[in-house]
Amino acid sequence: MSDTNSALPDSGDPAAHAEAVVRRSGTSFYWAMRRLAERERQAMFAVYAFCREVDDIADDAGDENTKRLQLGQWRGEIERLYGGHPQTLTARALLPAVEAFDLRKDDFQAVINGMEMDAGASVRITDMDELTLYCDRVACAVGRLSTRVFGLPAELGDRLAFSEGLALQLTNILRDVAEDAERDRLYLPADVLAAHDISETENLASVLAHSRLADVCEVLAGVAEIHFNDAIALAEQCDRDRARPAMMMLQVYHRILARLQRRGWHDIETPVSLGKLSKLWVAFRYGIL
Repeated sequence: MSDTNSALPDSGDPAAHAEAVVRRSGTSFYWAMRRLAERERQAMFAVYAFCREVDDIADDAGDENTKRLQLGQWRGEIERLYGGHPQTLTARALLPAVEAFDLRKDDFQAVINGMEMDAGASVRITDMDELTLYCDRVACAVGRLSTRVFGLPAELGDRLAFSEGLALQLTNILRDVAEDAERDRLYLPADVLAAHDISETENLASVLAHSRLADVCEVLAGVAEIHFNDAIALAEQCDRDRARPAMMMLQVYHRILARLQRRGWHDIETPVSLGKLSKLWVAFRYGIL
């Protein structure tokens, strides 16, 4: 647990700590959140700081048992948070958000469950159902927390969180296929791979070199596109100002997916990202207008 090394509470300003975590990350999230009112902005920074810390545990190159122990400590900290007595700076930053926006404990625990799926020495995904579960835990659950902070109606917000979470996480997976393979991680589901004659998934070099890998990526890109379209339609049903951060993130990631498709899937080791000018245009178009 990155900021819990003893049973004593951490000292410092929880809100400042959470914002510093977001700033250091360099994430597009920071720009999407800047226009929120102070209470909502601080809540979202706290949610992001939590996600960053548990994600860093899962991504650490250390021992699997140690990582699972640290994630277990975070489970305990979430319980303390909902008991009103969190110890870490990040959980203390979350406390006013939980109280103000009725954030659900199950969503925080779902994120930790997702990080546990990433904590092993290698990652393989069996089928589309498991991939959907993984995306729900690491992305949609974060969306459910976020839409509550944004003040969206619960049912509509949960639907938006599901579609947007799937769209964004599938885009991440497609963008990072080669990078993940270097860490013995493969998020392309085995059933889709097998349907395209890729049955041996232990040797990731052979998976990356397979002539039909492009077809697999195109299938998942099509699934992501469906979820992008659903999420945009749902966001347009929401109050414009409240849905603005969600729409900004949708537009950024939709453009990343478009760039991946223009690059093509036979050259997956060539990195793709969105330049600062494009991000600024999205921030202006969806953050100001």
